[in-house]
Amino acid sequence: MLNQSDSYPVYTARGRPLELGRMHGAQAAEQIRGFLDYLQASLRLDRATLAERAMRFEPLFRKFCPHLLEEVAGLAQGAAISLPEAMTVQLRGELAAVREGACTAFAIPRRLTADGGTLIGQNSDNPPELIQFGYVLRLIPERGPRILIWTFGGMIGYHGINSHGLAHFANALGGGPGWNFALSHYPLKRLFLEQEDLRAVRGLMRSIPVCSNGNYVLCDGGGEITDIELTSAGPEELPATDGGWIVHSNHYHCAAYCCPENLRQSLPDSVSRQSRLEQLLRESSEPLSVADLKRFLSDHDGFPIGICRHAHRGIDHPMLASGGQTVAALIAQPDSGCLHVSRGNPCLTPFTTYRLED
Repeated sequence: MLNQSDSYPVYTARGRPLELGRMHGAQAAEQIRGFLDYLQASLRLDRATLAERAMRFEPLFRKFCPHLLEEVAGLAQGAAISLPEAMTVQLRGELAAVREGACTAFAIPRRLTADGGTLIGQNSDNPPELIQFGYVLRLIPERGPRILIWTFGGMIGYHGINSHGLAHFANALGGGPGWNFALSHYPLKRLFLEQEDLRAVRGLMRSIPVCSNGNYVLCDGGGEITDIELTSAGPEELPATDGGWIVHSNHYHCAAYCCPENLRQSLPDSVSRQSRLEQLLRESSEPLSVADLKRFLSDHDGFPIGICRHAHRGIDHPMLASGGQTVAALIAQPDSGCLHVSRGNPCLTPFTTYRLED
């Protein structure tokens, strides 16, 4: 049972891609093996089927991110698992074309913050089993920026920041263009964090096709923030809000896919969660601080399915079952290289601060 006083462990890996993977895999071996068991049970696929499906994506890794394929091979060595198993954890629900997670993300520009630095983050709402597989991963590659992510079960790409001040957080989306065989979002999330600025990230989104749909809230070291709904048909960048900040939950905003049909496929509480966080931001009269965002991400308006989500007895949804909860609240200060993370619901667990520097 989760001890609510605990924080997520932090693992550090450094070196060339193979060495990054080996060090990551050795430190997170228990979480990786547990996550493989969880995927087998939750996707209702045996290990052989998972492995066979995962290796279908190998040519896409080889084409678009061969250095990450090398890192995944190192992960397999470090965790003492097979390469197909290490590929499986990089693909997660895509192996059964399952949408996963319900999240509320935000970005606050420098001019609206107390310390003059961008604030960006989200609540990550997922099945509670994922808490036991989670950790913070600090990567110090031989080349490129340092990277700090919250992740789980051996995934080499997830939410986080880099030493250029670039950061991204993400939301699942209901409906939209259909699933296509293409690269999954998880290695792409890692590729984003290897870039210097949002111009480079936009280039990746235009040039690398993805298999499913998701929203990205992003910022870079130049102080720019943006919101891009990246679908299997391509990216749709959203205009800035009147308030200057960005808030996004699990339904489309772009003109191409914002329609009643897609809204019906979104989580029923998506609109209310977004509206509530926007309300909290509007009502804040002072420059926004990390403490403010901690309070907002702990908000229970609409309990149990508010911004801080708790398990309930409602009807399951394809995006997240009723037992889903906030498994991590994430607040990043990319200008200062800090990531504040709660292990589970932020209303119950204090935040721990992790840093890009050792």
